[in-house]
Amino acid sequence: MNKVLIQLFITLFLCSCNAQKTERIAFYNVENLFDTINGPNNDEEFLPDGKKEWGAKRYETKINQINKIICDLKTPMLIGLCEIENEKVIQDIIDKNKRLKNYKTIHFNSLDARGIDVGMLYNTKKLSLLDKGFIRFNLPNQSNPTSRDILWAKLSYKNEVFFAIANHWPSRRGGTEKSAPKRMKAAKKAKEFIDSLLSENPNTPIILMGDLNDYPSNQSVNELKKVLEPCITKSSNKYGGTNSYRGEWNILDHIMISKGFEKSKLSTKPHSGSIFSPEYLITSYKGNKVPFRTYGGLKYLNGYSDHLPVYVELNYNRK
Repeated sequence: MNKVLIQLFITLFLCSCNAQKTERIAFYNVENLFDTINGPNNDEEFLPDGKKEWGAKRYETKINQINKIICDLKTPMLIGLCEIENEKVIQDIIDKNKRLKNYKTIHFNSLDARGIDVGMLYNTKKLSLLDKGFIRFNLPNQSNPTSRDILWAKLSYKNEVFFAIANHWPSRRGGTEKSAPKRMKAAKKAKEFIDSLLSENPNTPIILMGDLNDYPSNQSVNELKKVLEPCITKSSNKYGGTNSYRGEWNILDHIMISKGFEKSKLSTKPHSGSIFSPEYLITSYKGNKVPFRTYGGLKYLNGYSDHLPVYVELNYNRK
């Protein structure tokens, strides 16, 4: 073997050793993913004989739609979900998708009156679950917790440990200003948890995702910006948001990361935060482009969700 071939072999070997492996983490508000079974929560609206006639066919369609999105997102190694009724519906997603055969669920039942929870599913071939838990809290002027919990997981990717936090903060029902203290309470509880992790190790990689029901300019989101960097911005898709309200697009669904990813072999790919918005997730309503949702009031639209998914890409640097 001559010197040129030897040098070429060495170069290719070094490039292979230093190659980057790209992975995705995604989040999706799936819009009222209820099963068809009458549970202890207030789910009467989403039953076969309920107002929305939520039967097996519509449920199966919804599961298949979510799986189409997961596949088109290139099957992220970690997926956060909100507006799910229970762990069973996450498992149904997994069971209906051959690409998810190695995935498991992360879930706890919250005390939300409608039974709406957050959850995650993760690829056990890529991620090891080291620990998990939830953050439960009382909303202002309430003596008992009634909101969605904040879900967290401690995970390892090729021995690189990071924390993932999934959120679904209180809605804007009753008016934005009147309901803002509820989301501020959620923001402070999330930040308390993040602060506790960073106090132990300032370089802890943390990824927070969720439907925060607030925009990037709102006080609750700014509370998180004190310790995390936002990945989703108006430039993350051509519409400028993940949700449309009265014809105006804005960001309700967020992914934010700690500076610890800069110190980790598993680092966020620059400018990779994206809002997934293929044409099949978009429709027109009163002359405006909006997410193609499942229901409009009581009318079944056969769409996907009133929110668009978000994702970020991570690079694993082998050297």
